[in-house]
Amino acid sequence: MEASAEWFRPPGRATVLRGIGGVGFAGLLLAVVLVSGRPSPAAQGLAALSIAVLVVHAVLAYGLVEAGIFFGLCVTVTFGIENLGVATGFPFGQYAFLVAPDLPHVGAIPIIVGPLYFGIGYPSWVMACLILGRSGMRPNDRFSLLAIPIVAAFATVQWDLVMDPPNATLWRAWVWYRGGGFFGVPLSNFLGWFLTAWTFFQLIALAMFARPAEPSSSRPRVFWLLPILLYLAAGFSQIAPWLTDGGGRVTDPGGGLWSAADLRETAVIVMLFTMLPTATLALLRLFDASHTSGGRDAGTAS
Repeated sequence: MEASAEWFRPPGRATVLRGIGGVGFAGLLLAVVLVSGRPSPAAQGLAALSIAVLVVHAVLAYGLVEAGIFFGLCVTVTFGIENLGVATGFPFGQYAFLVAPDLPHVGAIPIIVGPLYFGIGYPSWVMACLILGRSGMRPNDRFSLLAIPIVAAFATVQWDLVMDPPNATLWRAWVWYRGGGFFGVPLSNFLGWFLTAWTFFQLIALAMFARPAEPSSSRPRVFWLLPILLYLAAGFSQIAPWLTDGGGRVTDPGGGLWSAADLRETAVIVMLFTMLPTATLALLRLFDASHTSGGRDAGTAS
């Protein structure tokens, strides 16, 4: 009878809340995959919700101060370099934003752009720490002080490599006046993205490295799944347009003529062999029993 009573005992409040949170997060991932591949108010709303979830995750992982440093440096560098780019053409090339003209702007840049860099940059940082074996998810020596920003910047640019051509050439969310070789997007754009991402990652790494070490608390491995899965969902969002949208041809502002179907298929191909391998490597490191013991990963929380 005692065993039966234990078996039928209702779950505790924490278990119920975790279950609700898990179902809600699964719904968010599915919505991102199905909706976010095309610019729309719904896609913008999902982006805002995903960023909010990642901000909360960063606060739980690093504490309010370091999460604020991460977000603040990310958006400050982003808006600074993006405004420089629109004004001078350096480092991205001659381009302009056409998306969300009714949203507030920071200079010439829609206000959503800075948080979007955080939304893809924070998962990239987590994956870089995992790939480099930094279980504390922060630089803890001179090697990781330099290596984490480089790996994280490459992971960030991989997302841009996937989403920029369809957004720029098909949807005209932003345009390059002179076009470019990668479906209307020039090489300078991707070099500019790398410079921007590396700059704020390096500043974040220096800020974290300079702070006194805080007592750390263990985090379950599943905790670090959240940003990685959101990163993957952003990549997988290109699959739905590829499967359902029509063909035809599209001309970029530089006069280049492109196949819409080829562009969509290329976005999926690039995602499968850039973003997916990077996230897979991070997941393998996360669940490598020889790398982390006891089923838990040491994350910081101040």
